[in-house]
Amino acid sequence: MLRYLPFLLVLALWIYAFIDCLNTPEEEVRGLPKVVWVIIILLFGEVLVGPIAWLVAGRNRRGPAGGSTPSEWHRNHRTQYVAPDDNPEFLNSLKAEHRKDEALLKDWEADLRRREEELRRRERGEESEG
Repeated sequence: MLRYLPFLLVLALWIYAFIDCLNTPEEEVRGLPKVVWVIIILLFGEVLVGPIAWLVAGRNRRGPAGGSTPSEWHRNHRTQYVAPDDNPEFLNSLKAEHRKDEALLKDWEADLRRREEELRRRERGEESEG
């Protein structure tokens, strides 16, 4: 199994470089047109020249927008977690849901009363006929 590891690593780098090249916008490609980079990666992938050339020279690597990394942003923007019983939005949603459920229950009860009344009328009608 260990003897296949170099081949698998080369294949993984080849596939990564190929997909990265295809997904890179045309304006971020440096040096050559995107189509030429794809051909270079495919032709010289087995000897790692194409994928390494793409990763080193082909793509314009720029810093994150806004000048800070995501980890810096997360350090400066902590989320305050609120327990559900202290969260007014959650409590209001529960109240609205409760009102909706109450209205549905009242409709069901009214429908049940109506059906029971119909059954009583039918039973009375059958008794008087029989």
